[in-house]
Amino acid sequence: MSVRVIDHHVAGFRGDCSGRTAEVFDPNTGRVQASVVLGDQAVLDAAVAAAQAAQPGWAATNPQRRARVMFNFKALLERQMDELAHLLASEHGKVVADARGDIQRGLDVIEFACGVPHLLKGEYTQGAGPGIDVYSARQPLGVVAGITPFNFPAMIPMWMFGIAIAVGNAFILKPSERDPSVPVRLAELMREAGAPEGILQVVHGDKAMVDAILDHPDIPAISFVGSSDIAHYVYRRGVDAGKRVQAMGGAKNHGIVMPDADLDQVVDELMGAAYGSAGERCMALPVVVPVGAKTAVALRERIIPAIAALRVGVSTDKDAHYGPVVNAAHKARVEAWIQTGVDEGAELVVDGRGFKLQGHEEGFFVGPSLFDHVTTDMQSYKEEIFGPVLQIVRAADFEKAVRLPSEHQYGNGVAIFTRNGHAAREFAARVNVGMVGINVPIPVPVAYHTFGGWKRSAFGDTNQHGMEGVKFWTKVKTITQRWPDGGVGDAANAFVIPTMG
Repeated sequence: MSVRVIDHHVAGFRGDCSGRTAEVFDPNTGRVQASVVLGDQAVLDAAVAAAQAAQPGWAATNPQRRARVMFNFKALLERQMDELAHLLASEHGKVVADARGDIQRGLDVIEFACGVPHLLKGEYTQGAGPGIDVYSARQPLGVVAGITPFNFPAMIPMWMFGIAIAVGNAFILKPSERDPSVPVRLAELMREAGAPEGILQVVHGDKAMVDAILDHPDIPAISFVGSSDIAHYVYRRGVDAGKRVQAMGGAKNHGIVMPDADLDQVVDELMGAAYGSAGERCMALPVVVPVGAKTAVALRERIIPAIAALRVGVSTDKDAHYGPVVNAAHKARVEAWIQTGVDEGAELVVDGRGFKLQGHEEGFFVGPSLFDHVTTDMQSYKEEIFGPVLQIVRAADFEKAVRLPSEHQYGNGVAIFTRNGHAAREFAARVNVGMVGINVPIPVPVAYHTFGGWKRSAFGDTNQHGMEGVKFWTKVKTITQRWPDGGVGDAANAFVIPTMG
């Protein structure tokens, strides 16, 4: 049976000499549903050339007109939300409702980018010196790129290209080859919205394409989201090539449960935060930390029946809480981590291995798993599992609860559940983590704030979206001007460095 072919979205490019492809699966059935063409240097060079041809004119377009294109793009996505959500779910495996959330969180950043005329306003000082005014302007970088992961094939690309394009850049997107259809569709819709051909292009590939992007002399800035080891690699190689790089890595987010927390509410929140999207989120909550023995016992007693009530189903099952993981290799990886936890001595309270969904026995499903008595020396605690696995790490007191996420190698997000305002304030001030939720289990900031972790969860100095995104995708030019009253000025002072005194 023939399968659909997913090609690059590159202006004017015809043909691909690499001859390499990758399989795109339907995670619900385990069957191949498409083949994606993996590009080579020629594909990237063609994309860069097309972007270079389009970008100067786009940058010269006034910000208000660029904002209108973003408004058009937003409207197109909203009209096609259902179609896009089903397409996304069919390749990723997340349930359709979650796929809609993926698209909507990306659209939130598109809405923010619609305000680009205001976002690009610089600073101005009149009379900084005798007859001298100083002002600054933010200008685009040129042709920039983003390398995005499989777990959010709509949201993360829009986090990157929404702002990058709005401020006047051309953008080359290298999405995951595991679920590439929605990124291609986004590029098609951007063109339909009125962006010039070449402003948003999609190239497919594996490590060879990533390296080509990192080494390309005409791409000055790159944004990346993926695992920490690869993020570090991308950051080092990109910086060594003289590029501006932001590289977001992995996570091991903790949820601290204080003795005064509403445990029923906590458990409700944990089910979605730990198991939603099959745990394939960098902001998932895979570690819960009850403070005190009584809290641990009471929390465990509530978690077990809540897990039993979870419904694992196909992506189109409206009653399913989560669907399959993305492919067979990832399923095997998650189940291997469960075995590692057992071997290390953690108590496997609920075992999700071997889960089979009737009628979809070949699908990439992993049932919800729960560990208790996990300790900080265990490798399964130290590393990111990225699956539907929740670990209980018990803390004797508040001080230990603060230290656990603070001392972990990852520092993406953390949450605390409490009714005590002082405890929450103290925790937020002291914890060594980039994003903090107070009674909010997944503290992903709204689009006009900024997203970014600490430690091995992020490499680079600038976060995603919000004003940090505007700063990352632009460079500042500062102009000092003077208009003499007449003549050519004092020739004697022409060689003296000007001062503002």
